[in-house]
Amino acid sequence: MTEYLVATSSVHVTAAAADYLRERLDPATDEVVVVAVREAASPDRDAGDAANVARSRLAAVAPTVETPDGDPTETLLDAIERRAPDVVLAGPNRGVEGAEGVGSTLRALLERAACPVVVVPLPER
Repeated sequence: MTEYLVATSSVHVTAAAADYLRERLDPATDEVVVVAVREAASPDRDAGDAANVARSRLAAVAPTVETPDGDPTETLLDAIERRAPDVVLAGPNRGVEGAEGVGSTLRALLERAACPVVVVPLPER
């Protein structure tokens, strides 16, 4: 059994993580937790839309979805510590127009998470 934690706040990152997991998941044994962080500076629908994408694209494993409010970095690190997943999936950045390179949240996850962090490639926008 493998527990995956998808760290997201956008539909683009969630969709990329679902694509990555499609061939890797064993629905009989694996678990997926999606943590879609609602940030004060972002539209409320971003995290909600990300959660909906997770529910529909990962329906075979019936993911657990959390949509906490807060700072993405600290909220995700708290979720990783609390859940102790085997693997964290994250995008290189938020995945929205204008976002480039590796974002500060991913850098923090790579530096501080106590488990492997897989950076999923985002589709061309």
